[in-house]
Amino acid sequence: MASEQSWKNKYQQVLKEAEQQEQRCKEQRDLLGRMLVRTCVASEGQRPELDHLLGRLRADLRRKTVNAQAWLSLQEQIDRQIALLDDERAPNSTEGNARQPSPRVAAGDGIDISDQDHRLLIARRVGQLLNQVLEQVTLEPDAEAKAKELQQTLLSSIDWSTLRTSLESVSELLIRAITRNQRELEAFLTRLNDRLETLREHFSHQSESNSSRKDDTEVLDQEIRHEIGLVSEDLRASDDLETLKQSVGQRLDQIGNALGRFKEKESRRERFMAEQLESMQQKMAAMEASSEQMQEQIRRERARAMTDLLTQLPNREAWQERLHFEYNRWQRYSHPLTVSVVDIDLFKRINDSYGHKAGDRVLQLVARELQGRLRATDFIARIGGEEFALLLPETKMDEAVSVMDKLRGYVEKLPFHFGGNPVSITFSSGLAQFVRGDSQDQAFERADRALYRAKATGRNRVVAN
Repeated sequence: MASEQSWKNKYQQVLKEAEQQEQRCKEQRDLLGRMLVRTCVASEGQRPELDHLLGRLRADLRRKTVNAQAWLSLQEQIDRQIALLDDERAPNSTEGNARQPSPRVAAGDGIDISDQDHRLLIARRVGQLLNQVLEQVTLEPDAEAKAKELQQTLLSSIDWSTLRTSLESVSELLIRAITRNQRELEAFLTRLNDRLETLREHFSHQSESNSSRKDDTEVLDQEIRHEIGLVSEDLRASDDLETLKQSVGQRLDQIGNALGRFKEKESRRERFMAEQLESMQQKMAAMEASSEQMQEQIRRERARAMTDLLTQLPNREAWQERLHFEYNRWQRYSHPLTVSVVDIDLFKRINDSYGHKAGDRVLQLVARELQGRLRATDFIARIGGEEFALLLPETKMDEAVSVMDKLRGYVEKLPFHFGGNPVSITFSSGLAQFVRGDSQDQAFERADRALYRAKATGRNRVVAN
């Protein structure tokens, strides 16, 4: 009975892992879909034919039906329309010279995409979205390298023909990512089906063996009862002791033969079940090894999905999970809990003056300095751009202000140079302590407002709300 329960537990574990894998694939497909929709919206208004093709693409995304082969065909049509669009805009194109200037089309937040500068803005935005994809989706090594190369091109190049080629490559990359996720899920489900079939066969053999043993036991019981009944009749009918001895001896021989046949069948059953058990133990060892590998992969993918790749800090998703945990603990025990929002001062100026590599290095240095000086019970995450969020459990407001001010001083003294030039790094911080009646977001919003006050009153300071 314990063995049967163990099999049930393993079966349920395999099903749970399948559901988790399917959920991860769904989240990745949703992320890719959102990126495609945003790219489509940003590209509308150039040509009616192109708008129609982009509409078809969005319709597929809304229906959540992805046909990779059909999308490849759709991509070719979109490529042709983009090529025609570039030909129309080329300076040496007669038709392009005769064409009236295209109407100015807004692409979200009032961004105008009718000229070169605005097309570059679109490319930069796609590059940022591609970075989100890289943080959330596991790609094959060559595809990931290609994605990083595309991202750098979209974020740094100013040549529109190069950017157009890169934007076309993004769609190919997305199709590859979706196709890979589908293949992985199909392969996983195939392995799961094979394992479940193995379990079904084992239970079937065990059931057949139990049924066979039951039938043979009933036959043996009937034969023994029959022979004993004949012995009783002989005892009542026989007057000759010698004849009675012979009769009883024959009946006992029949019983012995019946027991022998039963024992032989039982031995065959035991050998068969022993072979089945050995086979199942080998298969179970393989399944457990595969399950451990899968669990390790799930742990790695979860850690990756919860980690900001640039700073190696927890990301926004990890922040929300930890905030939920600490908030529930605060509600239960009412111990002080303070939240801080940190923003690097004049970070855009660093990017504009020294480039994105310098900006990335600044983020890494600040992240390392903050994380290295916090307690093990504290929590820090990068929640976007140059912004970080901290949770300080068991910390009252005055203590939190002191902690953050010391951290501000440490960061201010960081010896950072880029290209031989010293670069000043400071941050501003807003703080708020959870009070009775707060929701998870209310204290954060107060800290965020305090951060804006710190920025407005000179930066490089800590303000409590």
